Amino acid sequence: MKIDFLTLFPEMFEGVLGSSILQKAQEKDAVQFQVVNFREYSDNKHNTVDDYPYGGGAGMVLKPQPVFDAVEDLTSKAAAAPRIILVCPQGERFTQKKAEQLAKEEHLLFICGHYEGYDERIREHLVTDEISIGDFVLTGGELPAMMIADSVVRLLPGVLGKEASHIEDSFSTGLLEHPHYTRPADYKGLKVPETLLSGNHAKIKEWRNKESIRRTYVRRPDLLKDYPLTEQQRKWISEWEKE
Repeated sequence: MKIDFLTLFPEMFEGVLGSSILQKAQEKDAVQFQVVNFREYSDNKHNTVDDYPYGGGAGMVLKPQPVFDAVEDLTSKAAAAPRIILVCPQGERFTQKKAEQLAKEEHLLFICGHYEGYDERIREHLVTDEISIGDFVLTGGELPAMMIADSVVRLLPGVLGKEASHIEDSFSTGLLEHPHYTRPADYKGLKVPETLLSGNHAKIKEWRNKESIRRTYVRRPDLLKDYPLTEQQRKWISEWEKE
């Protein structure tokens, strides 16, 4: 996969893209990152990329020209048409399902804005996806773009140590993930559930499924609304409702 970031602050990406799983993914040739400062595409001598909004109002608005030219340049070199993602609070709420969808693409291009917003022609005529990471506003799109890229890259084949590592992640199955434990089995009197120490794989699988349902029921009951519960899972929920 190739992932491009259009930004005015390329230095923000250095630590994130050069660390942990994202760095390892590049070393394994699973992904190639390119960070581009779209100020370099400005067609005026002062290299300005923003201007006052028509109609008045506070703040500055990103001009269409530098962004259009940068996208045109990057896509002209692309082997396949990229998904062009505008990171903004008005976009579709990002989910694990969206990450799984984007992980199937060959090329992603993120437009990271700053200031008051974008010229609407960028939104209307360039992007294929508008994505929000939540109902709040940040100073720019760099952090959300890196978060989305991280969630996508970890799903690419060969990136994680085990191919099954992400299969039972929270939201991948439609549920929150079950609790995890490791050594020691007894830490300051706090003990690991006996089932996990039993070696009985069928019992362990059942325990994990039950705890996943329990955690979802307690923390995110909205996720169970359309989840295809089994008869056993319904019995568990019925028992908890009586407690």
